[in-house]
Amino acid sequence: MRTHSEQPAVGTIFSSDRQFTQAEFDRFATISGDDNPIHVDPAFAAETRFGRTVAHGMLLYAALRGLVATHFPGTRQTTQNLMFPAPTFAGEIVRLEVEVLDYPSDRECRLATRILRTADGTLTLDGETRISLGEETLP
Repeated sequence: MRTHSEQPAVGTIFSSDRQFTQAEFDRFATISGDDNPIHVDPAFAAETRFGRTVAHGMLLYAALRGLVATHFPGTRQTTQNLMFPAPTFAGEIVRLEVEVLDYPSDRECRLATRILRTADGTLTLDGETRISLGEETLP
């Protein structure tokens, strides 16, 4: 593990562009058991206020958690809070962002997690997570 002083500075933003597909929505539904038609049935979703299928929230967060793991390898998530103010649709390009907010202690980092629609900047996931930086044994 890196020491606290070797961690990314407060304010650092890591980002990655991503385009989720309907096939990913379908695979996630199979794996998670969440086969709500808003995620997997384009005909059904076309009749909703969204007009098309929308991503599972946890599929989106799993991609963000992967971004966290890339920049903070070997860390353990201790908390997360998520809100989904707008849908993420299959086929649209979104930007995944993780921002270092602060280090409440030498062994903890607080991160903002966001997904933004690149076409118009709409925020589709807004959250915060804390990760443990130190090597700890689980209780």
